[in-house]
Amino acid sequence: MKIQLNNIQVRAQHGCWKEEEIIGGDYRVDVWIEGAFEVSAETDDLEKTIDYVAVKELVYAEMKVRAKLIETVLVRMHRAMKVRFPNAHSVGIRLTKINAPMGHQVESVSVEMEG
Repeated sequence: MKIQLNNIQVRAQHGCWKEEEIIGGDYRVDVWIEGAFEVSAETDDLEKTIDYVAVKELVYAEMKVRAKLIETVLVRMHRAMKVRFPNAHSVGIRLTKINAPMGHQVESVSVEMEG
């Protein structure tokens, strides 16, 4: 079974430019977690599944820690998810930077990992 949180919207100060540190930018985070959550579905027991609020709060906490590279944020967030949710068989995350300052208009830049 797969649990997905889509389009978690966050404002954060990641990036190589000083302006990004000061002004910040908009980010979107998608998380998918695979596991054997059928028991929780049958028993209606939150303790046997993944708490969506805990996932969202972990995303917010990791996004608050500034980094130059979104790749750094992604790896850090992925490690934290694996530790926080040991019953997950696999955790996938896509981190998207909206309107990355690149000199030309680019809608977004994303990095993704799963495992």
